[in-house]
Amino acid sequence: MVFAFAVSAAACLGVGFVLQQNAAQRAPMSDFLSLRLLLDLVRMPRWLAGIGLMVCGMALSAVALSRGEISLVEPLTATNLLFAMALSRWQTRQPLGRSGWGGLWLLAGGVTAFIVAGRPHGGGAVTDPLRHWLIVGVMVGTALLLAAVSKRVRMSTEAALLAVAAGLLYGLQDALTRVSGERFGHGGWTALVTSWQPYAVLVLGVTALVMVQSAFETAPLRMSLPALTAAQPLAGIVCGVGFVGDRVRTTPGALAWEAAGLAAIVTGIVLIGRHPAMPSGMAQDDRVRDLQPH
Repeated sequence: MVFAFAVSAAACLGVGFVLQQNAAQRAPMSDFLSLRLLLDLVRMPRWLAGIGLMVCGMALSAVALSRGEISLVEPLTATNLLFAMALSRWQTRQPLGRSGWGGLWLLAGGVTAFIVAGRPHGGGAVTDPLRHWLIVGVMVGTALLLAAVSKRVRMSTEAALLAVAAGLLYGLQDALTRVSGERFGHGGWTALVTSWQPYAVLVLGVTALVMVQSAFETAPLRMSLPALTAAQPLAGIVCGVGFVGDRVRTTPGALAWEAAGLAAIVTGIVLIGRHPAMPSGMAQDDRVRDLQPH
């Protein structure tokens, strides 16, 4: 069931991201990193369809997280890039070629290697509040730092930095979603609404959404989606092992295969994301401004 929900979530997320970027490229640049961007995008049917799929994907991911470990679910949802690639390839009629097939097999093989070698399983939640808040602070602080730095670099680089920042927040959001689900299971609605995690999930989701749409607005999809897809599972695994209580095998051989699996996942994501089949995302006007520095 965890595999089914996680892969279904990946399918919804991948298709939803493509639809969102197709719409975000038409938004005015004056809305960059502003909540006004969402107000402009909400008038676009294609963006609404993309958001609807993303919400479905997040709901399915939440169900998967309630039944399985973050360290298992996150690598599976990273396959959303395969579904984005399938839709983009259908739109552009581009053949996969060696880089496309290579990225596909690296991503699939990396996910398999990490799961088989690590055998993610549940354990006792970490009760050290200092460790909990340290990880949360590092994730949020790094995301905000990347967002601030992105304003000072070229727009093509800016999109990648914003996507990494959003991926870190989404990974943290997944971990807090898991914690919220556990609180609900143990204490019902009273325990849920009196804890801070559900409200943090909402704030993180909105902040990451603005970052993602700003990244989609400024540069081609291949500049942002690979960074987003790579950062989210890595952040989720760190949070899962760091304070949620996930456990993975730590023998030298297992650690070597886990590291190789994660490296293959990231490499496969980059290869797929930069494939010509991924839509350029640039309108056919003067939006080549992404080649210009701020």
